[in-house]
Amino acid sequence: MIELIPAIDIIEGKCVRLTKGDYDTKKVYGDPLEMARQFEDMGMRRLHVVDLDGAKSKHVVNIDALRAIVSHTSLVVDFGGGVKTDEDLEKAYDAGAALVTAGSIAITDPERYLGWLDKYGADRLILGADVRNGRVSINGWKEDSDVRLEDLLLRYMKAGTQNVLCTEISRDGTLAGPAVSLYRSIMEHYPGCHLIASGGVGSMEDIRALECAGIPAVVFGKAFYEGKITKEEILRKQQNLPS
Repeated sequence: MIELIPAIDIIEGKCVRLTKGDYDTKKVYGDPLEMARQFEDMGMRRLHVVDLDGAKSKHVVNIDALRAIVSHTSLVVDFGGGVKTDEDLEKAYDAGAALVTAGSIAITDPERYLGWLDKYGADRLILGADVRNGRVSINGWKEDSDVRLEDLLLRYMKAGTQNVLCTEISRDGTLAGPAVSLYRSIMEHYPGCHLIASGGVGSMEDIRALECAGIPAVVFGKAFYEGKITKEEILRKQQNLPS
């Protein structure tokens, strides 16, 4: 069964969602801790937390929100956004993140990322592979690098990376459906990859399509906040009951 991973994106301590990474489209949904507690009550075990202020400013900002979620829930939290230095990484782990998602650093400072992989292990790092027009985007999706997605994956899967979070930016926050063919292609080329699909999920049918394509895990957020995926649907899925 595909693993459901709810997302909480944070700006100025609030749970928000953007569309296609555009900060001008910000919509606020409330307190991150209260949202995390809701997901825990639905039987979720994992949570994806993104420090959007950190991604934009290139250093971790919303560490208190991460610490509060970890302290007051039993969720296994992966944290990303603005993790550029050893200090950022240690700060996230010290605040309770079980895994850290690092994307931009894998492009701008490959040796540092490989050092983290060696020091902390592949089970504590997630390679962030956010893609637009086939190229990997960095720094809160404000810049498009010259690195192709397939080249990024080839390099770091060979180096031992196991967990990959791939966001198709043109779909993110649109509720228009995920890039199923892209994720299927990744799994065909890297069958040992623990791929977390992200971007575009607008319904439980979208999640089922990813599951049928053999994708191990999916991040969703806006679909729940906007009522496109209901608490009852999530509970049924978590209990593996027919919809």
